[in-house]
Amino acid sequence: MIISWNTTRQCHLKCKHCYRDAGEKEKNELSTEEGKTLIEEIANSGFKILVLSGGEPLLRDDIFDLTSHAAACGLRPVFGTTGTTITPPVARKLKQSGAARIGISLDSINPEEHDQFRGVPGAWEQAIRGMKYCFDADLPFQIHTTVVEHNYHEVEAITDLAVSLGAAAHHVFFLVPTGRAKDIEAEALREKQYEHLLHRILKKQQEVSIELKPTCAPQFMRIAKQMGMEMRFTKGCLAGTAYCCILPAGDVHPCPYLPVKVGNVREQPFSDIWREAEIFKQLRSEKFGGKCGTCDYKDICSGCRARAYYYTNGDYMAEDPWCLYRRGISVDQ
Repeated sequence: MIISWNTTRQCHLKCKHCYRDAGEKEKNELSTEEGKTLIEEIANSGFKILVLSGGEPLLRDDIFDLTSHAAACGLRPVFGTTGTTITPPVARKLKQSGAARIGISLDSINPEEHDQFRGVPGAWEQAIRGMKYCFDADLPFQIHTTVVEHNYHEVEAITDLAVSLGAAAHHVFFLVPTGRAKDIEAEALREKQYEHLLHRILKKQQEVSIELKPTCAPQFMRIAKQMGMEMRFTKGCLAGTAYCCILPAGDVHPCPYLPVKVGNVREQPFSDIWREAEIFKQLRSEKFGGKCGTCDYKDICSGCRARAYYYTNGDYMAEDPWCLYRRGISVDQ
């Protein structure tokens, strides 16, 4: 089981697709002590991996203390970061505090394209330097790419760059319109591109030794099975079943891209929310609408609940609109 904690809304980049609409720090973000209590609740609820993200998590003054506490509680602390603030001392402190892996965003092999998407000149070079500093500190890192129309063609090239830099994995995030990403919804991949890219990623997986994982595209599990590929993953969409997200001020959402409040850890222990919340129970029922409810691959896919929510004006149990299989259409390879 895996959980994300958006430790802060503060960020110095201006990414066009930011699901958290990051920028200024929220006034009521969880304190260090509240964060430690949350971490203990997460561990006691059976979670194994804690993703510390943001905003930019490395802007929190107490981030190394929180990381150490997570490791001491038996969790595997990993990061989702821009990588732009990682220096040699920061990389060493992350390693010493128990960080298991650092996920660093990189959206193009072209520095100008990445910087334009991230809103700040020099972000590409700083991210690459951050990766190299992690490598030098013997701190495993992976590359995270958000894919839209303008970088759809270069995903495999980014994978090749990840391999050359010594990354442990390349995770490809398919845009879901939430936060600032709603402003660039027109750039999101549509059905045929969506399906075709999943085939491309899985074909590339057969050619490289590092892990490739599509994210917010649960149909990759169905396609992998159709291709006869063994995967270490058990299910495409984990929202509310083996995954959820904590926002900076303590709100609990089923995933970072599904803006539905389930509870707040200041008002109720996280363990109670995870166990008893009606929204989580509904998601765990897998009583989905449309084709998702009757699909042969429901058990390993479940469709993207966040994408269903956006494109039906709020029904997160509806069928996933970007799945070609629901219409019996295949993509020529």
